[in-house]
Amino acid sequence: MEMTNSAFILFAAFAGLILLFVFLYFVPVNLWITAIFSNVKVGIGELIGMRIRKVPPSIIVNSLITATKAGLDLTTNDLETHYLASGNVPNVIRALISADKANINLSFKQATAIDLAGRDVFEAVQISVNPKVINTPNVAAVAADGIQLIAKARVTVRANIAQLVGGAGEETILARVGEGIVTSIGSAQNHKSVLENPDKISKLVLERGLDAGTAFEILSIDIADIDVGTNIGAKLQIDQASADLKVAEARAEERRAMAVALEQEMKAKSVEMRAKVIEAEADIPKAIADAFRSGNLGIMDYYRMENIKSDTDMRSSIAGDESGGSDSSKGKLTDK
Repeated sequence: MEMTNSAFILFAAFAGLILLFVFLYFVPVNLWITAIFSNVKVGIGELIGMRIRKVPPSIIVNSLITATKAGLDLTTNDLETHYLASGNVPNVIRALISADKANINLSFKQATAIDLAGRDVFEAVQISVNPKVINTPNVAAVAADGIQLIAKARVTVRANIAQLVGGAGEETILARVGEGIVTSIGSAQNHKSVLENPDKISKLVLERGLDAGTAFEILSIDIADIDVGTNIGAKLQIDQASADLKVAEARAEERRAMAVALEQEMKAKSVEMRAKVIEAEADIPKAIADAFRSGNLGIMDYYRMENIKSDTDMRSSIAGDESGGSDSSKGKLTDK
């Protein structure tokens, strides 16, 4: 009997401990006491409801205590709603306190919207108080005289709280600044004027209003360094001359090929005409034989024609010898 009573007592004690742990889990008494001593009104029912809705009561209560001590008028419902929307409640509270101390107009609704948009609202407030310097990469541009200049700028920006939701980021600022540098250098008559007054680039870029539609306000653009690059104009002229030379060579080769083809064609025509002459000469003996048969040509006429032909050949050979002799005699007289 005594064993049964002791076992019952142990079981009751164990069950009581379990119930105590369950009660302390669902009812964070320490947070409730901390909230009471911090003059923050948080009920036991609200804490139990947070546990049921799987909202960490410590995050909500501690953030509410911090906000109340800083003079912010917030409720547990506001913080719990933002947490359930996957927001960073402590970061929003830090941003609101920092903005309030810096006299920056930032409401809880704006802060939560910025946080839910994926931006760090506390960092944005810090950049609004302490401007940020963005170093641009090397930007290469060519002046009107063909000389390349490589510039590097430092952009001082301040966060624009009103444009943080939906505004463009740092990449857009860098792209616009780079575009402005290229435009300003490209509009210069020569690279020497840019090297003499680099502040002209900053003035021209600032006048373009590059921060429109972005989450930042550009305070200043300073040219940190300008280096002289290659002579792009000369390279382009050399490339153009090389291309023109290749075109001229191709056209000359085309004309040469056409001339060679025409020469070969004329040679072929000459051979063809010579063949026709030979073919016509081959018909002469046939014509003479026909003349003999028909009686149009007698034997004496034929001999007379042959004599005239022989006489003509002889005279031609004599004329050739005399011209050759006269040339040789002239040569001999010249040698003397």
